[in-house]
Amino acid sequence: MKAVLFDLDGTLIDSSEGITKSVQYTLDYYGIEEYDLKKLRCFIGPPLKLSFMNHYNFTEEKAIEAVAKYRERYQPIGIYECSLYPGVEQCIRELKNKGYLIGMASSKPEVSCRKILEHFNIIDLFDDVVGATFDGKIDTKEEVLNEVMRRWKHIDKNDMCLIGDTIFDVEGANQVGIKTVGVSFGFGDISEMKEAGAVTICDSMDEVIDAVETILG
Repeated sequence: MKAVLFDLDGTLIDSSEGITKSVQYTLDYYGIEEYDLKKLRCFIGPPLKLSFMNHYNFTEEKAIEAVAKYRERYQPIGIYECSLYPGVEQCIRELKNKGYLIGMASSKPEVSCRKILEHFNIIDLFDDVVGATFDGKIDTKEEVLNEVMRRWKHIDKNDMCLIGDTIFDVEGANQVGIKTVGVSFGFGDISEMKEAGAVTICDSMDEVIDAVETILG
């Protein structure tokens, strides 16, 4: 049995509008005006709490509060300000037809992941969806992948790979001992992913299928 895990933001969906506008909303609450949404794309991928701490010097307590404020806008509005990348549904269907288990491993809250997959009518293509928890117990990519390993402990790590778009995906996969295929059309840095150990970088979802078959057979 072999399994393909997908990240969500920047891998399956372009979620930049919803995330950056919700970060902008949050910063405005704290009196920080940021009109250039492109500057807030750094929030896409890593845990939100860490991003508020790293990029705006929030204390941990303030960052936790900021995440709650972010969700005020994101949950009812921002979550749906996104679009599927070209070829996503076809890619997943083809891999599933070839016999691979399909899973999601995202640092976005699991509830949000499921809502987005339902919104695009592709949740039935996934054998399981694993994401972060609102209480912070599962937050980083490594923690998410460890939860995947707990649920799918019957699958050998050599028979699993992660498809992602940032160094956080590659480093998280490295920590749990599975291979990563990077995609170039997301929000990460291609050179960073290569240096961190991504097996290959794909420019389209069609290339992802070929990469998976090369790695997992």
